Amino acid sequence: MTDPSDIWIPLVDEPIGSIVEQLQAEHPEIDRLVSSPHRILAFRTFAYIRIGILLGRLLVDHDVPDYDGTETWVDALLREERHRDAVVRELRAVAEEIAADPRYAGDEPMGPDEDARSRFREFARKQLG
Repeated sequence: MTDPSDIWIPLVDEPIGSIVEQLQAEHPEIDRLVSSPHRILAFRTFAYIRIGILLGRLLVDHDVPDYDGTETWVDALLREERHRDAVVRELRAVAEEIAADPRYAGDEPMGPDEDARSRFREFARKQLG
């Protein structure tokens, strides 16, 4: 049997994984919706699939310039704001569906909550003057 980490690592390195990661970083509200380990795993799994399908549809429906070695067809599509917005909407929809799933209701979020962050900032201000 293959170790799950052997399968997971290549998925993260794929182009769709990079797109999801970049857009997720640009839209922190998505992270807040999927902040537990199980939610993150479910989010990434479904986001990769749905973003791949969406990008494929966009490629079929919209012309992209011939490849000249400077950018991929995905980059060409995402350069247009309407396409980028469509991908962000799909990511947000996936995150909202995962967040609303009752199977993840008891999951603890990863990292500190906002109260813990506030306490740390206050502590740091006192310590650093």
